[in-house]
Amino acid sequence: MSGGVDSSVTAKLLADQDYDLSAVFMRNWDTRDETGTDSGCEWKKDWEDVQRVCQLLDIPCEMVDLSREYWTRVFEPALELWESGSTPNPDIWCNREVKFGALMDHLVAKDAWLATGHYADKTWARPSLNLSNLFAYDKIPSRPQLRRPMDRTKDQTYYLAAVPESSLARALFPLARYQKAEVREMAQKWGLPTASREESMGICFVGEKRKFDDFISQYITPKPGPIIDLTDGRTVGRHHGLYTFTIGQNARVKGMPQKMFVAGKDTTQNVLYVVPGSTHPLLYSSSIIVNKWKWIWENMPPAEIDSGKGFLAQVQYRHRMLDVPCRVFRQDNGTMRIDFRSPQNSVATGQVAAIWKRDWCLGCGIISKTHSASPQT
Repeated sequence: MSGGVDSSVTAKLLADQDYDLSAVFMRNWDTRDETGTDSGCEWKKDWEDVQRVCQLLDIPCEMVDLSREYWTRVFEPALELWESGSTPNPDIWCNREVKFGALMDHLVAKDAWLATGHYADKTWARPSLNLSNLFAYDKIPSRPQLRRPMDRTKDQTYYLAAVPESSLARALFPLARYQKAEVREMAQKWGLPTASREESMGICFVGEKRKFDDFISQYITPKPGPIIDLTDGRTVGRHHGLYTFTIGQNARVKGMPQKMFVAGKDTTQNVLYVVPGSTHPLLYSSSIIVNKWKWIWENMPPAEIDSGKGFLAQVQYRHRMLDVPCRVFRQDNGTMRIDFRSPQNSVATGQVAAIWKRDWCLGCGIISKTHSASPQT
């Protein structure tokens, strides 16, 4: 439980059923590492809300400190990507490494299941029938499939795309069939203490009240450099660190006739490249190279990825974007090349690219390179 309305309603739905139920609250960030004190910590309010809900529902709860695991498995790798000029997504790796990793390991009962308030779904299915399994198909066990939920506007399967099959098999997503508005209504009807609590939208270690630049500058030394207009080579401003920008972002360059948007970074020269307008051709990519790929069914990727035509799928490289058609090819070095059917705007290295076969999420990896769709490059 997180202290939010979604996990609170999840707890109530399960408490009304015949489960041996207990709640766990993860403390993933230790603010003493930054300030030397716990004064004013957001996690304390979250933990208080969890306890209030659990007291109402008469279920036991405990807090588990996973801040060390979060630091080493999520935050340090993210810092390395920011320092290299890329744009990481820590929330995806938090789910894989901490919530469905370290927390799963913490569960005493190895047959225990982990229910969360994610808007996602899960089904069970056997692999596709083919010549190699034709005569033993009835003996092949079903495997878990990560599916999109009913409420597509709240869909969080992108954040779960790196969760391994062994953890997904023990996961429950009770909100899969509900709309967010229904969840709010149920919380109010049941008188849950978190019924009117606003959603948390910030990265967990930054929070919502702090600016990202101010936070991350505590860990990465600011390195000022020039901002150059990629269309004519003019220096149009100065930046305080490449890590404070991502591809497609408004660079907020003063004194320009129109808004300038980030089109590239040169980490060797410490240069930030910008172009005029948010739809400039230099902001579009035709394909991407993705490394550190994680298939949810690790030993059974789609056979078509090794064919000349590739695997026809849908790809998502940001949360809350509509997935787009693509073809996926496995390269000789093990990386994936994903070709977009149509050029895509503002694709950044470090972001996670996840693929779907209709509403079935198959896996994801980290974008290591983008190929421009513009003939100007």
